[in-house]
Amino acid sequence: MDLSLHSGLYSDGDVDTNTSNNPSLGDMIEQRISRRSAILGGAKATGVAVFSSSLVAACGTGDSGAATLAVSPNGQTALSVSSGQMVSLESIASSGSASYTQAMGPQVELLEVEGRPGSFIAPAVSEPTTIQVNVRSAQGSATKTVPVEVVVNPAKLTFATVDKNFDDVVTVPAGYSVKVITALGDPIAAGVPAFKNDGSDTNFAQRIGDHGDALYYFGLGPNDKPNPNSSSRGLLAQNHENLNVQYLHPNGPSGLPRPEGEAIKEIEAHGVSVIELIDRGKRDWQTVQNSPFNRRITPNTPMQINGPVRGTSFVKTKYSPAGTDGRGTINNCANGVTKWNSLLTCEENWAGYFKRTGDAANRSAEELVALGRYGVSSSTGNYGWASVQAVNLPQDIFSRWDAGATTANPDDAVLDHRNEPNQFGWVVEIDPYDPSSTPRKRTALGRMGHEGAWMGKVANNQRLAVYMGDDARNEYFYKFVSATPWEQKDEKSDDRLGVGDKYLDNGTLCVAVFNADGTGQWKPLVFGQIPNATGYVFKSQADVLVHTRLAADAVGATTMDRPEWTACNPQTGEIYLTLTNNRQRNRPISQVNAANPRFYNDPPNTSSGNYGNPNGHIIRIREEGDDPASLTFRWDIYLFGADSQDPVIAGVDRNISGLTTDNDFASPDGLWFSRDQNPAGRVRPLLWIQTDDGSMDDRTNDQMLAALPGYVGDGGAMVVSGMDATGATSSQLTQVGAAPDVAVLRRFLVGPKECEITGVDTTPDGRTLFVGIQHPGEDGEPASPSSNWPQSQTGNFTGRPRSGVVAITKDDGGIVGL
Repeated sequence: MDLSLHSGLYSDGDVDTNTSNNPSLGDMIEQRISRRSAILGGAKATGVAVFSSSLVAACGTGDSGAATLAVSPNGQTALSVSSGQMVSLESIASSGSASYTQAMGPQVELLEVEGRPGSFIAPAVSEPTTIQVNVRSAQGSATKTVPVEVVVNPAKLTFATVDKNFDDVVTVPAGYSVKVITALGDPIAAGVPAFKNDGSDTNFAQRIGDHGDALYYFGLGPNDKPNPNSSSRGLLAQNHENLNVQYLHPNGPSGLPRPEGEAIKEIEAHGVSVIELIDRGKRDWQTVQNSPFNRRITPNTPMQINGPVRGTSFVKTKYSPAGTDGRGTINNCANGVTKWNSLLTCEENWAGYFKRTGDAANRSAEELVALGRYGVSSSTGNYGWASVQAVNLPQDIFSRWDAGATTANPDDAVLDHRNEPNQFGWVVEIDPYDPSSTPRKRTALGRMGHEGAWMGKVANNQRLAVYMGDDARNEYFYKFVSATPWEQKDEKSDDRLGVGDKYLDNGTLCVAVFNADGTGQWKPLVFGQIPNATGYVFKSQADVLVHTRLAADAVGATTMDRPEWTACNPQTGEIYLTLTNNRQRNRPISQVNAANPRFYNDPPNTSSGNYGNPNGHIIRIREEGDDPASLTFRWDIYLFGADSQDPVIAGVDRNISGLTTDNDFASPDGLWFSRDQNPAGRVRPLLWIQTDDGSMDDRTNDQMLAALPGYVGDGGAMVVSGMDATGATSSQLTQVGAAPDVAVLRRFLVGPKECEITGVDTTPDGRTLFVGIQHPGEDGEPASPSSNWPQSQTGNFTGRPRSGVVAITKDDGGIVGL
């Protein structure tokens, strides 16, 4: 590997660590950039308009969402709106000194504290519902009262569809505003200088990291205590998955051996950040650089190992001979949150960071099977950190990334770093409110390429479930079920990590099997109850958890097309899972299955070689009896990604969901349902879908869509036909959800050049949407960056690109998306 060329470095966008014979290890997405520009051609430009001092691309058609005001024959004023919209009655008053009194309908909050006493947000309703507000105002020497009937209709998408584009800005619908609130390198501690963005900056242990990924807003009260309902002050916790390493250094990274200063910068730019945000008024968000809550968790941060693997020989290291402690977290991708207000961050493509070469003679046959299954086999490690000869820092910070076994004696694991890979691949629990707390690795949830860990619907006296995808092609979908039923009193505990010990350190890890008839089973991965894997004999429950992939192989779990983010519908409890894509090299046409039924080329009628499932899909399940601990479930495929502009090919089912130019997409990745604290998360919750696209990047930059999904079983059975390059065909029975139209699925946002859209949350009131913009300009060079975002968002098309987070608000103050 030539580390002077960033193009040869690790890219987390499409890595496979599945080295089983399922089939296994895949290549990077073929021809990621301009895969069909030469084939299909086409323009790549749209107009740009300026809204609220931010550059925003011109948007397409759609429902404007404007309220309809009418006066009835008897003089009564009527207004028609939908859930989540802002209702403003001030214009009805005949003077500025009006009063407003609700006389009928579900209780609403008049926004007096915002200086808008005649305004409120339309509540969630399941059918048209009337609210009456009496508007009393002066009229000469007398007063006049006007009764206003507001008919609130069920939630709908009211924004105008955003057109696909290649602009170097975050594009949102007309009527919305964008503000960049954090970006790579921003200082998060007092005294840390502003970011120069020229490659000379250091001390990333006190700066925002690179490649921001999943994020979550934790409300903070005026007493510095957790307040889940606070929408004016909070802590933003964000993962930092990987690096645009070419921009971190003045002229890109140096070759081997790596310089100490470059390597420590790269190491510290990984991990997690927690930073305080405040609303300065009218949803104008600002970070608090010197907040005592601010924190960076990096690959060097001390960790505690918890659960069944704690203290076992698998995790005994030179750093922790007792096997109870570890250092750091890395390649943090998706996340989860707990009912007790802690963060779950997930270690995804961790294996490639380790160098391991020439030690086969010192490894047992079973060790080699396990290492191969997880892909711990790099000759240098992704960034060559093990090659550093330290001068100013402890050598062990760098040497630990060499996982080679120096002897054949397993007891010598405490003398070298052979067990360091076993300390990664876990879900890590962090208390965002206590910067002095030690994060805990929850080994009961299994070791894999964790993409996310989202909890199912929580009910008192029911056991908790955490749903997880293992992000590599032909990997699996998992569920952890707590041994202890939920007790509501734990929700407000100050000992958040102690509550995590109670629910996350003991339980049952299961893996999913999908049947063609729409049923499924969870297979418990319990030592003594499962067969051994090919070439590997399990010896304990800790062994099963350290080698979760081998255990899932052994029970015959259903291989999936890159299982990524999970999300829970807060009303139905249904669980959604993004399946980003797959390729024929990993899954030939003979191995389609009911949960992953498509096989085709993209674009069709070309020699592009993208056969397989290049556009991805979203699957959903509903537990039997709505019990998170159930071992059976029902399922269907909610949505198939597709390019609506591709031609139809006889005998090939591709655009099964009937997508149009208003809502077509590929490679779904990020996935999140709106909070049930506001109308967007009630009755029929709003779902946000984000893309990490390698198949439609000749049509548009990556995007985010808003959806109002139905439910498992709202469609029916279908036989899906496919065809490979040789003309071989497939015919697979599957279950397909009701096809969406633009009324319930449309494009809300398009990102800047060469970015991934990843990470999404709102304030509890739903009036600010936080969205992560990852690796803009990832294919550029320091002297010629291919994006200038976030500077470009305000019209400055110069400088190196940076990953960042934007706050999106509706100009009238309503709920974003509705």
